Amino acid sequence: MILTPLAMVMLGLMLAAWALAGLRALSFARNSQQSARQSQLTAEKMARMIEESPAQLLIVRSDGRLEGSPRLASWLGFENLPTYLNELEGSGAQAGLGLSSEQLEALGEAVLTTQRTGRPFRLSLAPRGSRRSLALRGCLADPQVAPAGSAQVWVFDASDSEHQLASARAEALRAKGDFAALVGLIEAAPIPMWFREPKGTLRLVNSAYVRAVAGQSAEQVVGEGVELIERVDGLSPVQVAAQAMLERRPIERMVAATINGQRRALRVSDLPLGTEGVAGYAIDVEEMEELSRNFRAFREAQRSMLDLLSSGVAQFDSRRRLTFANQTLQALFSLRPADLADAPSFERLLDAARERGRVPEMRDYRAWRKERVGWFASAAAQEEAWPLSDGTHLRVVTQPLPDGGMLLVVEDRSETLRIAAMRDTLLRTRTATFDSLFEAVGVFAPDGRMQLWNRLFATVWGLEPEALDEHPRINDLLVKIAPSLTKPAQAKSLGEVVRAATLERRQTGARVAMADGRTLEFVGVPLPDGNGLLTILDITGSQKAEDALRERNAALVEADQLKTRFLANMSYEFRTPLTSIGGFAELLAEGLGGELSEDGRDYVRAILSSVERLSDQIENVLDLSQSEAGLLPLAREDIDLFAMIRRLVEERAAKVDQGQLDLDLRGSSKSVGRIWGDSRRLARAFGHLLDNAISATPAGGRILVAVSRMKEDNGERIRLVVSDNGPGMDAATLARALDGAKVSDDGTALERRQGLGLPLARQLIEAHGGSLELLSEPGEGTAAIVELK
Repeated sequence: MILTPLAMVMLGLMLAAWALAGLRALSFARNSQQSARQSQLTAEKMARMIEESPAQLLIVRSDGRLEGSPRLASWLGFENLPTYLNELEGSGAQAGLGLSSEQLEALGEAVLTTQRTGRPFRLSLAPRGSRRSLALRGCLADPQVAPAGSAQVWVFDASDSEHQLASARAEALRAKGDFAALVGLIEAAPIPMWFREPKGTLRLVNSAYVRAVAGQSAEQVVGEGVELIERVDGLSPVQVAAQAMLERRPIERMVAATINGQRRALRVSDLPLGTEGVAGYAIDVEEMEELSRNFRAFREAQRSMLDLLSSGVAQFDSRRRLTFANQTLQALFSLRPADLADAPSFERLLDAARERGRVPEMRDYRAWRKERVGWFASAAAQEEAWPLSDGTHLRVVTQPLPDGGMLLVVEDRSETLRIAAMRDTLLRTRTATFDSLFEAVGVFAPDGRMQLWNRLFATVWGLEPEALDEHPRINDLLVKIAPSLTKPAQAKSLGEVVRAATLERRQTGARVAMADGRTLEFVGVPLPDGNGLLTILDITGSQKAEDALRERNAALVEADQLKTRFLANMSYEFRTPLTSIGGFAELLAEGLGGELSEDGRDYVRAILSSVERLSDQIENVLDLSQSEAGLLPLAREDIDLFAMIRRLVEERAAKVDQGQLDLDLRGSSKSVGRIWGDSRRLARAFGHLLDNAISATPAGGRILVAVSRMKEDNGERIRLVVSDNGPGMDAATLARALDGAKVSDDGTALERRQGLGLPLARQLIEAHGGSLELLSEPGEGTAAIVELK
């Protein structure tokens, strides 16, 4: 095949074109490779930048799948980022990591809302098990970044910011609390406090300020500019505050102000606070001023009182100059008004006293005075005795004062020494009197030590006189006395008597039997000086007489008991034949022994009446003797007391009518009630009271029988009153009215006074736990009052 030149040219052109195309393709490929490499580097750089950036991107797809970096996974507490959103709570091996259920729920709702509406959201989360605080900013993802419907969440590590914010909040809260506490402190301050602006106008006042100016509120006081302090020396409070701010120093002054209607003294302070203004407060010093006035008044009153003392008193200041001398000291030292002029020194005062012979005489007066001046440097009190040439004896006492001065007290002891001499004479006289007493006496101190005694004291107790020379204590003395007693243990009673007289300040006594047959009685008496006086008497003779009387009394008691038993036995012995006599008389009255004449029947009726009366007397004697012997048996039962009294009154209706008497019975069964007792013996006792009243009341007289129940604090009582308007009884007859059987004066016979009725009634009533009382006046009648529980 032959190529034409044209073909060759065309072929060359084609080859050149292919070569150019290949070169271009090669160049394009090289450029594309370089661009891809550059893009890869850029992508890696961007990925690294995103990985190292403070914000991490989290892609949440529409199906809940997650895309994010490992760093974000570590922020959330995972080694690898979970696949789905609901796995951020952590489960299985990762349990306890990631977000809590509440946080996950809030994040899920926010992501879902953004995916549906495209609305961005902001959240703050704190993963479990981590101290990080994460800030989330979410929005709808761009389709070029993530598939459609995905949400992109930028996660920021806001731990430092949160800590700073928390610290700032805590500091702000603390500052707010401090400010509130300061404001509360100022508000609660009991003194008025205020704050002024640089112009001098009030800006803040506390409640105390409002109360002091009688304002309604702090706003009203500030708004009206009500001032607490008045103008002083032509300067208003505003001008004083301006002066304090101008001079930049506090200003304090004493002013007077009216607070709550009272004039008070105030210490006012104005304190400049830089360029902010001036603070002020006012302290009420009225009480301090009043205290100062009271102190001055007290000092004047004290000096007036010191002028009335019998002791001389002088006060010196720290420079040893006289500040006060009372009238007594001036008289003791014979000082003149000129000697006290211009506050003389202590040395000058001694010189003036020496000129008038009011200091002791000594050979070296200057050395003596120098020693006395040294009292001012002593920290303890000093005391000296100054005997004067005229026989006066002075007691000088010095007391250092806290301010470096000295208090000088001078007392004239001359009269005291004379009294002491008289006391010594009296003591010697007392000792001689003690020794001349018939009784043995001893004086004991409160500590039990024996102070004084007479010669008989040692003799009575069988002691040697030398045993008391050392003034033994009572315990040591008891050890020496115990062997001389019949019962050595009784020595304790002597110690108890001494202890009661000295320590307990009460009088007691006791008696002991001595081993030699003597009986001693002793009494402890407290003395006014705190000591105790022990007096001992030998009562051996009187004790023997007392023993004889006691033996005779025992014999009389035995005789009385024998008498009681005799009466009881005789009463039983009398009852048996009397019953027989009554029985035979009743048989005769019924005609068993034959028909009786009229006179015989009268005799039988008289016998029966006498038997009935004698039976009552025997019953009375028996009950009385048993009651006096304490052997009276009681058959107790439930008794309608008023019904019993009414029955007794009705039984004696014939006697009342026969005596032309008026008997008034008052009470009722309902009001009186029932009691528990022996109905037979109570009827006997009440019957005797009625019989005595009927027999003692003259014709036409009146008898009152009243029964009532009374309530008292300790229970209820039943009272029976039987009164008449008869002649009554005098005091002697009334005293014997309730006497029963009495032994005669010679002790050989038994006497019965006033019959058996009243004594028996008293015994029967007392056997039931009651009491019988007789009230009578001559010409006024007699009343018997019975009280039963």
